[in-house]
Amino acid sequence: MLGLMQDRPLLISSLIEHAATYHPDREIVSRTVEGPIHRSNYAEIHRRSKRVANAMKALDIGFSDRVGTLAWNTHRHLELYFGVSGSGAVLHTVNPRLFPEQIEYIVNHAEDKVLFFDITFAALVEKLAPKLTTVRSFIAMTDRAHMPAIDVPNLRCYEDLLAEQSQDYAWPKFEERTASSLCYTSGTTGNPKGVLYSHRSTVLHSLMECALDTFGACSSMCALLAVPMFHANAWGMPYALSMVGAKVVMPGPHLDGKSMYELMRDEGVTFSQAVPTVWLMLFQYLDEHPEIDMKTVGLHGVGVGGAATPRVMIERFENSFGADFVQGWGMTETSPIGVIGRLLPKHAALSKEERIGIKMKAGRAVWGVGLKIVSDGGEELPHDGVAYGHLHVRGPWVASGYFRHDAQVLDEDGWFPTGDIATIDSDGYLQLVDRAKDVIKSGGEWISSIDLENIAIGHPAIQEAAIIAASHPKWQERPLLLAVKRPGKQVTREELLSYVGERVAKWWIPDDVVFVDALPHTATGKLLKTKLREQFRDYRLPTA
Repeated sequence: MLGLMQDRPLLISSLIEHAATYHPDREIVSRTVEGPIHRSNYAEIHRRSKRVANAMKALDIGFSDRVGTLAWNTHRHLELYFGVSGSGAVLHTVNPRLFPEQIEYIVNHAEDKVLFFDITFAALVEKLAPKLTTVRSFIAMTDRAHMPAIDVPNLRCYEDLLAEQSQDYAWPKFEERTASSLCYTSGTTGNPKGVLYSHRSTVLHSLMECALDTFGACSSMCALLAVPMFHANAWGMPYALSMVGAKVVMPGPHLDGKSMYELMRDEGVTFSQAVPTVWLMLFQYLDEHPEIDMKTVGLHGVGVGGAATPRVMIERFENSFGADFVQGWGMTETSPIGVIGRLLPKHAALSKEERIGIKMKAGRAVWGVGLKIVSDGGEELPHDGVAYGHLHVRGPWVASGYFRHDAQVLDEDGWFPTGDIATIDSDGYLQLVDRAKDVIKSGGEWISSIDLENIAIGHPAIQEAAIIAASHPKWQERPLLLAVKRPGKQVTREELLSYVGERVAKWWIPDDVVFVDALPHTATGKLLKTKLREQFRDYRLPTA
């Protein structure tokens, strides 16, 4: 027997329609690519997203056709989020920080028919256009006055295109499992792989972002959207914020510390999310301006993901900003929320230091996401905080496969293997030990590069650190610490090793330190350890 409930599909268009109906005047603020601040609201975004939907028909974009974007976080990109997917087409957000060859590959692999781009990427688009075999039209996301002078076929102006369209449009109803958007992995090993989200998965994921035990998106929130809209759809926040009618502040390409601070101060930002590298730029700006008291800004909550967060960062947010720090873990394949690091009621009695220790863990699974860890042989391991193994996940917003990729992805029980090594304690807190490819295998035991990096960054003279495996004739592999010093700070190899050695087991202490000017990163801001391993593959440890 079925329940007697109305059967309404979960569609992305319902989010902006709700926001425009019940929160029409709530502001959408963008620092534009052209420079000035642009102010809009949900009612206007809704009207313009309907013009985008009508433009899809004018551009001969059919149901499930892919539409690419090379764009920053702005109101125009938000209009595409709703207008493209709402029409039944698939929004393909392309990461402009990838190598040009990778961008060429994924646009062709996705078979994008139209490419929308911000004018900061005009030269890149001109270079790539002859190689993008399926793209029929290129739309510069600007007004007529700022159109780039580039040689690409069928170049159109975004504002002219929208002006030609009617704002009268009835959002179509279709199966909620229809593909809505396409995001590619960063491709650190091999070609990037496409993760194809559905309307259903996106709406369910958005609902979880509104829960108090995740990010608590609500109508009173003013959120600075610093996670790029080409990183797993900005962690899904544009959808969740529209669902509740929150004020949205978007920085465009301006993620430097000064710009971030000014937006927080001027727009009354109460919550923001970003990867650690963005927060480090803000910290650097604040260090240069000690007269700024961040507690007067009103930032209540901070979300961090994309890389492990060192203790010093958590302490600074909570002590200097007065902001509640929330860490999470996920990946493009999990939409991306998998776990969120909220404290439990029993932790209220702990000391502040003990609570921060818990917040350093990745977090607990949110509703809808299942976690398990398995041994090399596939045996499921206990959640005791001691056993560590390969992390597998499943859920309604977890990928079941990759776009146009026939290889089997899930295990025989339908779980997705993440490539991470992790432990899960009796309270359900996930602790990432390492990526399987990054863990140090020393004498039959594993050493976590993540833990060592977080400890090294805690030294006041260290700005960034990376741990990679160096070959050793006796122990197979030993940790090598690569460190970047803070400007104006000094520390010796012996001092840094002593600092780390006071905080780990003796056999975990790195065998050597190499100070470098900078460390390479992936297009998503993570340490590019494949390049570091190649660079230091012949490095000879003093203990070897």
